[in-house]
Amino acid sequence: MRQLTLIRHAKSSWDDPTLSDFERPLNKRGSRDLPALGKRVAKFELYPDRILSSGAVRALTTAEAVSQALEIPTEEIREIPELYESCYETLLNVLQNQSDRYRHIMLFGHNPGLEMLGYFLTHEELDKFPTGALMHIHLSITSWSELAESCGTLTLFDYPKKHLTTT
Repeated sequence: MRQLTLIRHAKSSWDDPTLSDFERPLNKRGSRDLPALGKRVAKFELYPDRILSSGAVRALTTAEAVSQALEIPTEEIREIPELYESCYETLLNVLQNQSDRYRHIMLFGHNPGLEMLGYFLTHEELDKFPTGALMHIHLSITSWSELAESCGTLTLFDYPKKHLTTT
């Protein structure tokens, strides 16, 4: 049995039109949501033994904040260039080539690739995979190379607006 946690980067800023999409940082809301995201990941006890992230600033910033909340050194984050703006097939290929010594992989990336990968693995339709959301999947595989359609069960789907309180 393997586990996979997919996390979409926190909300990003479009304020500086001179920045490339890859360089866009988090906006105020994204920065505000990060500590709570890290706390929820810790509360859910989602401790990976491998962290993969897109190299985009917004994804790496999110991965670093979550790893700090889990007390995992940020040096443990593996930046994978293929994760930026990738389709689900590319994400699947990256995961299928991971070492079997890793039981639980946490992947930080972007939509629509993450949402499509989650659907491919679980066939669970989501209304949306918003920024700062996480999807945790139990996989009925013994090796990452076995990762295939419908091999997973969605066990948790969480996102920032789910925790908003009205006053």
